[in-house]
Amino acid sequence: MTARRARRPRVGGVLPGFGLSTGLTVLYLGLVVLVPLSTLALRQSALSWRELWPVIASPRALASYRLSFGASLAAAGVNVVGGVLVAWVLARYAFPGRSLVDALVDLPFALPTAVSGIALTAVYSRNGWLGRWLEPLGLKAAFSPLGVAIALTFIGLPFVIRTVQPVLEDLDPELEEAAATLGAGRWQTFRRVILPAVAPAAVTGFALAFARGLGEYGSVVFISGNMPLRTEIAPLLIMTRLEAYDYAGAAAIANVLLVTSFLLLLLIHRLQAWTRSRVGLA
Repeated sequence: MTARRARRPRVGGVLPGFGLSTGLTVLYLGLVVLVPLSTLALRQSALSWRELWPVIASPRALASYRLSFGASLAAAGVNVVGGVLVAWVLARYAFPGRSLVDALVDLPFALPTAVSGIALTAVYSRNGWLGRWLEPLGLKAAFSPLGVAIALTFIGLPFVIRTVQPVLEDLDPELEEAAATLGAGRWQTFRRVILPAVAPAAVTGFALAFARGLGEYGSVVFISGNMPLRTEIAPLLIMTRLEAYDYAGAAAIANVLLVTSFLLLLLIHRLQAWTRSRVGLA
């Protein structure tokens, strides 16, 4: 009985009582998150429904939604595959320059987004290091939707790697060895041992990369070309309306992004919870 009591966690931990901690949490989230977001609704309320619908459903706005959400989803999907692979190499192999590669992973975090955009445009433009080889193949990277996806992939990759890497480092290699001893091939080991363990973290990394890409502006504005109905992202359209002093219209488009991204992230989190429950049952 004494040992069981010793292992039982203390309610509230080192913080003050539940009521005080909860109150401070709600106050902090309210000041930092809820109050700024509520101003979007207040700004949008200046528009009537007749004025609101042409703003949020105009052809230019719909094209920017499709590009922003489509490129963010595509980039997050690519990052899940590439991020899991990079995290696996960093967690499982020791090689010369590993610490340098590990540091380079965090470079998109520290690099100003405008610098990222200029660098990507220089590399993928028609006369760039990579663009000159892609153009003859019919792949126009800079000033195209592909360039937007490339920029979002660049800035979103660290989220997946840093989410999956700790899980792989904590995963006991003896589990893989045991699977191999029992006759499992590499694909079976990956599918039945590794994938269930990293799936929740990979889904979390996907959600973080998607959310980061959806609101990205600096690294995309240079490489996209900013052509309305073709390569104009939704954050750029918001900035365009702000520069025209159309604050209500900018808030309306921002609210569309906010509500849609919240619903998508809620769906992703539900998927993450379902994945964790499936792993627990397994």
